[in-house]
Formats: sequence, structure tokens, C-alpha cells
Amino acid sequence: MNTTVTQDMSFLHLITGASLPVQLVMLILTMISFLSWWHIFRKLFVIRREINKTDEFEDIFWRGGDLYSLYQRANNSRYESGSLERIFAAGFGEFNKHSEDADTEVVMESTRRAMRATYQREMDRLESHLSFLATVGSVSPYVGLLGTVWGIMNSFRSLSSMTQATIAHVAPGIAEALIATAMGLFAAIPAVVAYNRYATATDRLATRFESFMEELSNVLQRRSFR
Repeated sequence: MNTTVTQDMSFLHLITGASLPVQLVMLILTMISFLSWWHIFRKLFVIRREINKTDEFEDIFWRGGDLYSLYQRANNSRYESGSLERIFAAGFGEFNKHSEDADTEVVMESTRRAMRATYQREMDRLESHLSFLATVGSVSPYVGLLGTVWGIMNSFRSLSSMTQATIAHVAPGIAEALIATAMGLFAAIPAVVAYNRYATATDRLATRFESFMEELSNVLQRRSFR
């Protein structure tokens, strides 16, 4: 008797023996979890690369390198530049285009607009799919709870046709229901952790980009007065 109960309570048996709505909930959560992990690993490499590229470019820039050489490097099609380099290239390119204009304020305003537009595009790229992770983290537990509620309802409904109910009759249905909750948490927890970590990392990069734009504006403004 104990062996039969143990076998019936196996993880695979509970999933295959679950009712169709609960199995559908489990399938949805499995797909969401796979998509979530895909974006987690993909975003990890993107942000790590961006931090390294930003460190590298800031180091070269503040060592006093020639701005035109940095501009050519950022525009080199064979070289994969980072976000900060593209912001610099947009600003410096716009500055060079209007460097002969007499009105310095007009030139600097145009330069800032060019950098700000590139900054917005780069931040949109870095923040892409973060909203998906946030949605997974907030919705998955409720999807799992839906499967749990449905499984428990089925368990109690099946008890109504029995004259004598034991734990052996109730346990499989409740365990099946709780698996849905566990799967919801399994999908949600990594997504929440990843979202918080990546959101913080992108905020820090945004702060560095904004600071660099202000500093580059000052450098170019001093250069225009020479």
C-alpha cells in the first residue's frame, strides 16, 4: 500500500495525472520560464559587455586621446563600438559639422540634442526585455495559484463521491495543485532577481552616460573658444 502511494506521488506521475486545465497552466509556466531564462542569460552578456566597453572608452578618453581619432574609431564599421562611443560619435560628429558657425550656443545645443537622441536609443536597447522579466516576476505566481485552486477544487469534488476519504485519496490532488504553485515561483523568483539586478546596472550606465555627455559638452565648448 505504501509503495503504491509513493509511486502515485512521484513528480512525473502527478504532472501526467493532473487535470487538463492544471496541465495547461504548467505548460504555460514552463514556456514562460524558458523564455525568462533565455532573456536573463542574453541580457547578462549584453550588460556585462556594455560595462566593459564603457570602462574601456572612458579610460582612453580621459587619458587625453585625440578626439578625432576616437571619432574615427567609433565610426569604424569593422569595430564594434559600445553605447558610450556611439553617444560620443553623435555629439562630436554634430559639433564638427557646425564648427564653422559663429554662434557657439547654437552649435552646442545641436551637439547636445544629437547626443541625447543617441542616448535615448541606446537606453531603449539596454532596457529591452526588462519589462518582460518584470511581468514574469509579478504574474507567474498568480498563474501558478490559478492551477493550484483548480487542482484543489478537483480534489474536493472527487471526495464528494466517496463514502470514506483518507489522506491517500486527498494527497495526490493537493500535491498536483501545489506543483503548479511551485512552478509559478520557479518562474517568478529568477525573473525578479534578474530584473532588479539589470535595472540597477542600466541605471548606473545611464548615470555614467549622462555625466559623460555633460563633460564632453564642456570639453567641446572650451574647444570652440580657442
